[in-house]
Amino acid sequence: MNNIQVNFSIKDLENLTGIKAHTIRIWEKRYNLLSPNRTDTNIRNYNLASFQKLLNISFLNNNGLKISKIAELGEEEIPIKVREIASRAKVEDHAINALKMAMINFDQVLFYNTYKNLIETKTFSDIFYSVFLPLLNEIGLLWQTDTITPAHEHFLSVHIKQKILLNIERIQTLEPKPNGRTCILFLPDHEIHDIGLLFINYQLRSKGYHTIFLGESMPMESLTDLHEFFEDITFISYFTVYPEVEKIPEYIEDFSKTLMIKDSTRFMLLGPKLAEVKDLKLPSNIKTFDSIEKLVKTF
Repeated sequence: MNNIQVNFSIKDLENLTGIKAHTIRIWEKRYNLLSPNRTDTNIRNYNLASFQKLLNISFLNNNGLKISKIAELGEEEIPIKVREIASRAKVEDHAINALKMAMINFDQVLFYNTYKNLIETKTFSDIFYSVFLPLLNEIGLLWQTDTITPAHEHFLSVHIKQKILLNIERIQTLEPKPNGRTCILFLPDHEIHDIGLLFINYQLRSKGYHTIFLGESMPMESLTDLHEFFEDITFISYFTVYPEVEKIPEYIEDFSKTLMIKDSTRFMLLGPKLAEVKDLKLPSNIKTFDSIEKLVKTF
């Protein structure tokens, strides 16, 4: 493991582990489970070892061990007990904790070893839905609360993206279904968060659909040329940060006028920004989805 020193406030630990600060204080005082350093103004400060220990304690507690019993375990016994339970418990919870540690330490070896263990018993799609997607959602919240830096988020995103691209590469030689439909996957201007869209591309390719992945920050006008090459087009886009909420209805209206020029053309949308729009009225050939899984199931 990389020896990168990281200090955490009690609020950071609450955000990273999901354990309330009040509970952490009780565990410290009653069971002596953590020994924080304190600043000159008596503010708690935790090191990386404390964060890792708290993740392990949380895992054991969530899998049925009472805190009083965990407190009786020695420092070296806790990770041993975690490995023992992880072998028969919900592997996703343990994997998410391990990937959090990999992110905090910028530890590539831990990331790949965790993934290697998962892929031995799960499909890549299962790993994405049950481990990567919940982790990415959580990481997005951590970044917004300043618990982690953009470097941490980028480290995790890049490694997950590499796995998606690797799996797409493995199925590129599959012949598309002879139904004539072409799925054009793109992100709107200024949008750069492409992991969800990449995974949709992988899922549709796996199902035998012809896909064209255009990626991030694609000007709307640049998509018009595609109608010259393909008759039956389904556009798919993912709004994570852009367009701004107040501009989404206008964007969809402009898209409809500019690109929905054939009766067969469809537009599918998803992403957290859409959830913020109230009373969005759409024509029948434009649909929104609240999850990747629901969108993929329509194909």
